[in-house]
Amino acid sequence: MKPSTRAWVAADKAHCWHPFTRQDQWCDGDPLVLVEGDGVWLTDSEGRRYIDGNASIWTNIHGHRHPVINEAIVRQLEQVAHTSYLGFANPRASELAGRLCGLFPSGELSRVFFSDDGSTAVECAIKMEIQFRMQTGAPERTEFLAFDQCYHGDTMGAASLGGVSSFFERFRQFGFPVHHLQGIEGLEALDEAQIARTAAVVIEPLVQGVNQIHVWPNGMLRQLREWCDRHGVHLILDEVMTGFGRTGSMFACQQEEVIPDFLCCAKGITGGYMPLAATLTREAIYEAFLGGAERAFYYGHSYTANPLGCAAALASLDVFEQEQTLAQLPEKVRLLGDLLTEMQQRCSNIHAVRQCGMVAGVELRQASGEPFPYTRRVGANICEAAREHGLLTRPVLDTVVLMPPLCIDSEEIKQMCLALEAGISDTLS
Repeated sequence: MKPSTRAWVAADKAHCWHPFTRQDQWCDGDPLVLVEGDGVWLTDSEGRRYIDGNASIWTNIHGHRHPVINEAIVRQLEQVAHTSYLGFANPRASELAGRLCGLFPSGELSRVFFSDDGSTAVECAIKMEIQFRMQTGAPERTEFLAFDQCYHGDTMGAASLGGVSSFFERFRQFGFPVHHLQGIEGLEALDEAQIARTAAVVIEPLVQGVNQIHVWPNGMLRQLREWCDRHGVHLILDEVMTGFGRTGSMFACQQEEVIPDFLCCAKGITGGYMPLAATLTREAIYEAFLGGAERAFYYGHSYTANPLGCAAALASLDVFEQEQTLAQLPEKVRLLGDLLTEMQQRCSNIHAVRQCGMVAGVELRQASGEPFPYTRRVGANICEAAREHGLLTRPVLDTVVLMPPLCIDSEEIKQMCLALEAGISDTLS
């Protein structure tokens, strides 16, 4: 191990606290220290290269060190790095808001509230929803509907929506009242009293990420939109993971021609470069906050609409157009699906492959079909083994997630799948 690596690892173990991490286990090993990126590749402090198989926790879109995004950030730095959005505007935020609204039919989603990350994008939506109901004569609508095993972020309001008990149960009493459903059929079982108390339904459209890449049935989102319209309930779409091409379209909801009342996006909005989030909503909702100080939406962050993040986001949208990113996805999606199907046929421990666009989950179980004991950490061990074959990714329990940058080419997709299969073989053979 190089002296620089030893020093960084020592400082990490002495002072750092990592997200979603058992620190006792973390401090027993030697973590990879990532120092450089190029396209879909990451390099560690020892000079080893890896395919970024989960797009740096589902954020990177066009690859690391993309020249167009790099140049946009440098150009903005030459003007100003950050200015307050509280009481002031900035050119990049104005331009980006227009571009985002322009991704939907005219007049549908016409307002953008910027924040910092996916959790705050959802937090904004649910706070806006509650205040909207208070200011439009429906203060009794204070509850939300969400779905079993959903994940919408970790700030307190967003966390109260969460359906993963190990993450959220200890905080449940402190958040918004939420009723969790198994699926679309649960809506029809709700009684009139529950519906009358419901402000909005929140869902990750087409596919749930943290729920081991659970793919919703075709047409489910359209059915959900129609149910909401019938009952005067708003629809909040959490497109934090699914947005910006991940499912094959710019936004997942576009595949079923659904327009939500709130759309939350983050992660890929800047191409994976800078923290930034946006909550898009309808003009009629925005107008309910006009008319005096007591009706304003008092919420915000110091780096809301930060110019560097907005510059990166604008450049990312430019790259989508210049490189025809979406047009190239169908062939990549088919190749990834074919390779994973072939892998499943060869590996008796692959219980299921779930895929939605360039989002895939490979679930591992015992040959009998029974789950592995939790204590074996099979998913985590496979990901660690795959590193030796040039792949970095993370599991959700024993489902290994593959979600590379969209710029990945066919040869790199093949390498990624071969590395995963080798990691499975090394761990379970």
